Amino acid sequence: LERTSAKIGDLTTIAHGTTLVTNAVIERKGAATGMLVSQGFRDVLDIAMERRYDLFDLRLRFAEPVVPLDLRAEIPERIMFDGAIGTELNEPTVGTAVTQLVENHCIEALAICFLHAYANPSHEERAREIAKALYPDLRITTSNEVLPFMREYERWTTTTINAYVQPLTSRYLDNLESGLAEMGFHGHLLVMTSSGGMATPELARRFPVRLVESGPAAGALMAAFLGRQAGEPDLLSFDMGGTTAKGALIRGGRALRRYEIEVAREHEFKQGSGLPLRIPVIDMIEIGAGGGSIAAVDERNLLAVGPRSAGADPGPACYGRGGDQPTLTDANVSLGYLVPDAFLGGQMSLDPGAANTALAGAVAENLGVDVSRAAWGVHEVINEDVARAFRVHASEIGFDYRRCTMVAFGGSGPAHAMRVARKLRIPKVIFPVGAGVMSAIGLLTVPISFATLRSGRLRL
Repeated sequence: LERTSAKIGDLTTIAHGTTLVTNAVIERKGAATGMLVSQGFRDVLDIAMERRYDLFDLRLRFAEPVVPLDLRAEIPERIMFDGAIGTELNEPTVGTAVTQLVENHCIEALAICFLHAYANPSHEERAREIAKALYPDLRITTSNEVLPFMREYERWTTTTINAYVQPLTSRYLDNLESGLAEMGFHGHLLVMTSSGGMATPELARRFPVRLVESGPAAGALMAAFLGRQAGEPDLLSFDMGGTTAKGALIRGGRALRRYEIEVAREHEFKQGSGLPLRIPVIDMIEIGAGGGSIAAVDERNLLAVGPRSAGADPGPACYGRGGDQPTLTDANVSLGYLVPDAFLGGQMSLDPGAANTALAGAVAENLGVDVSRAAWGVHEVINEDVARAFRVHASEIGFDYRRCTMVAFGGSGPAHAMRVARKLRIPKVIFPVGAGVMSAIGLLTVPISFATLRSGRLRL
């Protein structure tokens, strides 16, 4: 706004997308969260699906639940599968459990997860009333409101993550709204959701789990919009930024959707190694490969790039802000993919000398090659990592990339699009104007909507 003649007071609507929720779950920066669970089912989050995502890995690790075992309290009650009450809710136990969780463990949020609550939510709602009467400021989430859907593990995981990020999300949106108001904005703020719709801040505070992957979803929808304009209905949306690379499939001019996503995977390419969320989402795959991905030579004397990232501060060595570790951006500057004097519209100059120095010290000398060869190796490793991830994703859903067109965007996407397209045998690549901010532009194409899921019983 400072660079244009527009005034914030003249705006009627601001659309916002964020990676806050995704990062909070991955980095485990959410709130201390307690859980009330039906008696006898305290270990459901640990037992999970009783499925090994890799049969031959003897050191198999599973994603840790966001609510540890000592913060889960069992409550005597039972709702049957048809909604009938098998055992009445033990209300004194609810009060005692909540008091212990708050006083002894200082929880900020509470998830209430009872068996078959999707069929009859009365016990969960009564437990909420008891907890709210004792601690009015406690953030409380019930499984019947987040996901009134059968399958307890997925429902409870989704509920606990919603509770886990709720205090953080509420503070974030409070600060955003107050900051915009101080700047003179009096219009409507809308928040992007993972399903490809816009929601009000009130809905976002209540269901923050729906903000998982909300930013990348806008980019995929913008790619679909461009494809329709260009007469290309089948697309691969390729978005590479500073930390991650994301791929989404567009079929018939519409972004593919699904109703489950995994977060905090132990292994990027192994389905079942993360925490499942049963929410409507734009179907995409994401890997830790971006402009800030750090390059290094591992103990096997092999070149590895990412998933560790230099971030924006200090950032790549070529930024000249004190970073000394070689990154993908440094390699692209060294190779000439990025013009030093034209970066950020000419507002920031990159230092090719610093990029070459970082690459020489950490990569070239260890591999016994010159700087140009080391830079090309970093560039090509990322290309292969991205192509491999997209191949895995294609095989999971039965999609042939060779019949589609790629739309490349994000701060780093266009620099890698042609090589990735060749590896996937994609015949055509579209480079949109404003590729670096295309996800933000995509927010303008998103309708106001909120998708939900619900189980129903019927006789066959």
